[in-house]
Amino acid sequence: MLSVRDVRVSYGPIEVLKGVSLEVPEGSIVSLIGANGAGKTTMLNTISGLISPSSGEIMFLNGKIDGLRPEQVVRRGVVQVPEGRKVFRNLSVFECLLMGGLTRKNKKEALGDIEKICEMFPVLGQRRKQLAGTLSGGEQQMLAFGRALVARPKLLLLDEPSMGLAPQLVEGVAKFITDINGQGVTVLLVEQNAELALSLSDHGYVLETGRIAFSDQACNLLVNEQVKRSYLGI
Repeated sequence: MLSVRDVRVSYGPIEVLKGVSLEVPEGSIVSLIGANGAGKTTMLNTISGLISPSSGEIMFLNGKIDGLRPEQVVRRGVVQVPEGRKVFRNLSVFECLLMGGLTRKNKKEALGDIEKICEMFPVLGQRRKQLAGTLSGGEQQMLAFGRALVARPKLLLLDEPSMGLAPQLVEGVAKFITDINGQGVTVLLVEQNAELALSLSDHGYVLETGRIAFSDQACNLLVNEQVKRSYLGI
């Protein structure tokens, strides 16, 4: 479904991604783990069209998407839930969900999807008139998930969805990821909690200072001694 081929990204004279290649098969959950500063968020932002690669190619469903504007990437079916949620704090919950459907042509269908999302996350339905900035961290994460789903993604890019959440809420995030994947949405997951990410994934990549250091089935990475020492705290 997604094929990233030898992608390089630089911020001024500093090369952040140094020829990264990865594959995300349709219907899978693929995790991208690594230390802070390894380039994980840069990779997602490049796929999303927020950053232009200096070289390389990004293919999605046999079409080239590098060089497209972010809204064009969304229309192709690639939707990102950014690190830190980034909800529109001064908009209501309902208005934030509407923002997720801006690229949808059929607005009536988008409204119907919002109602389904409010059933999936009842707290959003209960607080649809409440300002997004007044929600708790966990509720804002639900809103960020819901906003992305209104766009009807084929590929969902998740950037640190468990960051700053209490352990019981992290379990809810994990359930959401597996549930949405079960509904046919492919997931590329960037997550600082490497054990969580790999436990949910079919395949994993380890990014070290802008290069892929390991690539394997997630179950194999969970027992890889070097990965365990460096990323799993074992």
